[in-house]
Amino acid sequence: MKSELIRKLDAKTATIGIVGLGYVGLPLMLRYSEVGYRVIGFDVDEAKVRALRDGKSYIEHISSDAIGRAVESGFEATTDFARASEADALILCVPTPLNKYREPDLSFVLNTTDSLVPHLRRGQVLSLESTTYPGTTDEELLPRVESRGLEAGKDVFLVFSPEREDPGNPNFTTRSIPKVCGGYTKDCLEVGLALYGQVIDKVVPVSSTRAAELTKLLENIHRAVNIGLVNEMKIVADKMGIDIHEVIRAAATKPFGFVPYYPGPGLGGHCIPIDPFYLTWKAREYGVHTRFIELAGEVNSSMPDYVIQKMVGALNGHQKSINGSRVLVLGIAYKKNVDDMRESPCVMMMERLRDLGAKVSYSDPHIPVFPKMREHQFDLFSVPLSAETLKSFDCVLLATDHDKFDYELIKAHAQVIVDSRGRYLEPASHIVKA
Repeated sequence: MKSELIRKLDAKTATIGIVGLGYVGLPLMLRYSEVGYRVIGFDVDEAKVRALRDGKSYIEHISSDAIGRAVESGFEATTDFARASEADALILCVPTPLNKYREPDLSFVLNTTDSLVPHLRRGQVLSLESTTYPGTTDEELLPRVESRGLEAGKDVFLVFSPEREDPGNPNFTTRSIPKVCGGYTKDCLEVGLALYGQVIDKVVPVSSTRAAELTKLLENIHRAVNIGLVNEMKIVADKMGIDIHEVIRAAATKPFGFVPYYPGPGLGGHCIPIDPFYLTWKAREYGVHTRFIELAGEVNSSMPDYVIQKMVGALNGHQKSINGSRVLVLGIAYKKNVDDMRESPCVMMMERLRDLGAKVSYSDPHIPVFPKMREHQFDLFSVPLSAETLKSFDCVLLATDHDKFDYELIKAHAQVIVDSRGRYLEPASHIVKA
């Protein structure tokens, strides 16, 4: 089984199944299609499947031309999970959010696996890319796979290879970002390396699926903790009348021993705000209390409220109340230059402002219409920026500093600016750093 599967993967005659066609799955599909594999894409969202069949992209930094080329090369999108039997490799790229108690929600992973299990066969490799706690692959996926009477490492091959995507970053692509891979057995790892070796420039093997799972968590916890530190430093610096961004720029000139991280209105994206809690939850099973990680989470989670408090103070300074004020939020994506709103702190701030009685609008050149979200509802369209528009708002909140914004126009015509990203370097009487 192993030798035949590796032969097919190396020869690019294997069929690749990508399960979940979002910010992770879609670029991966394009990469496999680009090098000559036949690819089947699976998703439960019929609208996404229809768009892909028509050669249309629903992610801003992925062009419809790229989708069209993949379709012309034989890529098929489907909602029919029974077709999983056609694939030699199945790569799971589905969400792993938190529930309302900030505990891991594996429902997407487990429901997807349960949908695939009836169609698994000998000679397949199953790879999980969704970020999760150490033990998920062997505790949850393994028994489901073997319930079909298939032995992992002999009949089918089970690996964990965490996704590494940075949407909107032109310097790194699916191909150029090194890929960590761990197998349930040594044979599983060998197949996993063959699966990714043809499409990724550098594949990094580790000893187990658990080591690969923890690698991904460490990467994102590293960022969350350091961002938490600099967010706390921002508050201290503000109390002292010091611009934290000036301090960071100066500290970053040190050629060793310092890596610059930047404060903001809170964490966003599908990884950094969520992944640390996957480890803290699992660590409790071993009697470990991850105080450092949880403290960083508390600091980062408090940032939206900190920014709103600064906005209340800014309006008070102009003899205005937040209740009834017209507020324009600039940027609602979780980071600049993308259309990705997953876990965006900007949306949380919009809800807090609405709860305080503010009349909230937004402007985001990457998100023309506020999309339907599971937990956040706004019936809004992006407001085009002009001198007249900016003057009509009592306060402008710079939440995400997209490069497409005209910052001089904003500075010249906004009555009050609350800058949560440190975009404005020079002080001005109507600009409040947050």
